[in-house]
Parts: sequence; C-alpha cells; structure tokens
Amino acid sequence: MPLALGPKLRYLVGRARRIDIGSVIERAKEAHDQHGKAVPAVVVDMLWSAAKHDVAFQDYVDYDFAMLTKQERATFMTHPVSMQLAARFSKPEGRAIFEDKIAFNKRFADHLRREWMVVTDDNAEEVRAFVERHGTVIAKVPVSHMGLGVRRYHAADVEDWAGFHKRLLESDEILLEEVIRQHDDIAAYCPGTVNTTRIVAFFDGTDVHIIAVAQKFGRGAVSDQMSYGGFYTMLDPETGHALSAGYDSHGHVHETHPDSGLRIADFQLPRFDEAVALIDRAARVVPEVQYAGWDVVVTNDGVDLVEGNWGVGVYENKPSVSGVRTGNKPRYRAAMGF
Repeated sequence: MPLALGPKLRYLVGRARRIDIGSVIERAKEAHDQHGKAVPAVVVDMLWSAAKHDVAFQDYVDYDFAMLTKQERATFMTHPVSMQLAARFSKPEGRAIFEDKIAFNKRFADHLRREWMVVTDDNAEEVRAFVERHGTVIAKVPVSHMGLGVRRYHAADVEDWAGFHKRLLESDEILLEEVIRQHDDIAAYCPGTVNTTRIVAFFDGTDVHIIAVAQKFGRGAVSDQMSYGGFYTMLDPETGHALSAGYDSHGHVHETHPDSGLRIADFQLPRFDEAVALIDRAARVVPEVQYAGWDVVVTNDGVDLVEGNWGVGVYENKPSVSGVRTGNKPRYRAAMGF
C-alpha cells in the first residue's frame, strides 16, 4: 500500500516555507566533519533527499546518510514517513487519549504500577498527604511533549503546602505521580533518572508487531529526553540487548555512561519478555491508534507503562557507531504493509 500523495505534498510545501538554509548548512558542516564530504555537495544531497525521499535534515545527520549508499539509506525509517504513517493509522478520538496524560492514565490504569492523582481546586490536603507519603513525586502538565512540563518535587523542600498546591494549579502541573523504582540493573547505569524503554509497535487488528526498541538513558535530570541531556541506544527487538554504544542528535557518542562508567553496549534490558507482553496487551486497548511508540520502565517487580505516543518519534541505528549500515524500515514495511 503506497503512502498517500496528498500528505507528502503538504509536508513538502510546508517544509519549503519553513526551510532555514542556515540550519541546513550547519547540519551539512556536521556531516563534513564526521565523514569528510564537501559541504556544498552535502547541502544539495540533503535537499534532494528531503524532497525525493522524505528525509528530514536531522535524520540525514543522525543516520549518517553521507556515508551510506542509496540502497542502504532506503532501509531507514525517517520522521516525515513516520508521521504520514501515524496520521494514516490513528483516529482523532484515539489521539486525544494519548495526548492527555490524565486521560491516558485513566484509560490504561490496569497497566500502570504506580500511584497517581490529579490536583484540583479543593484537594490541597490530599496533595500534601500524597507527596509526604511518597517523599518525592513527579508533577506533569497533562498536555506536553518531548519531556517538557515535567518536574520533580521533594516533600522535605515544601514549607508552605497551601502555596505549593496553588503553584501546581497555576503552572498546570496537575498530574502527580509516584516516582517509579526502576530495576537495579538499569539504575546501575543512571540512578538519578528513571530510564525508559521505547517500544515501537503496530496493531494490525489481530496481532501486535514489535518493530523497534530503544533504551534511553538520562543524566540525573527528571527526564531522559535529549532536551535534558539524555541519549539512547537501539536494542535487539528479539532479545532486548544493546546493539551499540549510545548516541544523541547533538553529535555525542557514549561508549560508557558518563556518570556511572558502565559500558552501554553491554546493556541487557531485564524482564524483556515481560515488557513485550505488556505492549502486546496495551496496544489493543485503544484500537483507534494502531501505530504508537510506548514508553515503559522495567522494575524489580515487573514493567510499568509510562505513556504512549501516537506521533511516533523515530529511533534508529547509527552506522558510524554500530558498524551496521541498515535500519529498521523493512520491519515497518513487513508489519504495516506500506
């Protein structure tokens, strides 16, 4: 089933209007520094790849397209293609559940292993009891993206509970959650951040297909997203073992975790089969969203579902780090039939 021409044309028109040639040149310089290709040639190649093959400029850099052949490039999923697929395989009523963290927690309550509550105008005492019981809590803005709108609060730091309750309401940080206690093997890499696993899956109406798995690592901040200094490595989708060192979209490669010194390529996700089984169940709950990126945290006792993302971010192999010059697009095609 080919991708619809209309969405692609709208994407190209929108991208042409927003193009920042200075940004393109900066990314081309990154490719030059990494692979020795002439900047003008890279700029032309980037623009052609975007127009002809739906390759975002950052995808071009992240996936080392400057060092790959045409055939190798064709094996990588890109953000523009992923977004077209997300639009095709989701409906507005399903997206609304995924976009609102409170609605998501309510719908997926059976798959959550942590306590949570909603801050309202009249529950200041309940908020105090919740925070004091857990000691440290995570506060979230219900509708936010890329790990933004997430803060960590400690009961010991709160002197004015009425004022604290008021600030939560005013900042729209109205979803409070117990801090997930991650598995000891994961905490060994970075105990200061809850390190999530991204599992990309597709529900075809009968079976759930696991397409790609990435392990994210934080740097001690409240989130493991790149905007907080985090990075990731791809995991073998059959075993849950790391395929290479870690990397991010800022040119940083991590052979070891900068804080713990543990080797990223040695990482094995504990309870991997349980994580896959959880997604097999969760992916069926909202059939209006067939294609999603699921974030889970493995604990000593099981696997906790953090959130689902209908606008699926792409996590791919980085050839210059792993030595593997192919991506996951064939797995997407086999599962989704495009």
